[in-house]
Amino acid sequence: MPTIDEALKALRETEKKGFTQSVDVVINIKNVDLKKPENKFSKRVVLPHGKGKDTDICVISDKSDINRQYIESLETDKREAKRFTKKYDFFVCEAPLMPVVGKLLGRYLAPKGKMPELLPPGRSPDTMVGEMKRSVRIRLRDSPSIQIMIGTEKMEDRQIKENVERVVEETKKSLTGKAAIRNAYIKFTMSKPVKIAV
Repeated sequence: MPTIDEALKALRETEKKGFTQSVDVVINIKNVDLKKPENKFSKRVVLPHGKGKDTDICVISDKSDINRQYIESLETDKREAKRFTKKYDFFVCEAPLMPVVGKLLGRYLAPKGKMPELLPPGRSPDTMVGEMKRSVRIRLRDSPSIQIMIGTEKMEDRQIKENVERVVEETKKSLTGKAAIRNAYIKFTMSKPVKIAV
């Protein structure tokens, strides 16, 4: 079975496209009953080299434009609430505002695995945002398969490889009981998937 390096070499030899392609990792899980809530998971993983594209982070704080007043204004505007929750990849929230965010936006954020992370008192939002910009979210929910973007073809093979390894490692940590990885692939946006050894 090809190593990550061999798979990347094969992908690099495919026809070039007129745009920068994303690199995705696809992980298929076996022996998992997704009807059981304990087998589902959603976790943020910090990639060693980021994913090569901007990640949109929203800080919910009374010191920012996205404050209590703004969140409360979404209660009567479902369309804007949906647009707002789709706009960002990750949310960070000050502790005092968590209850109002959960009450008014939980129905939109929870199914997408986007509930805000707590901004600890005294911690700079900039530090947390910087970490989140290099993060992706691994989710196992309704299908025994995970597919996420972990980079772009402009990145070095070493960087892509280390990002793939981090995602595979964190997925293994999150699997419970007998659940295990059936197989894994990497692919470019327009390429066929190439199987990798895990």
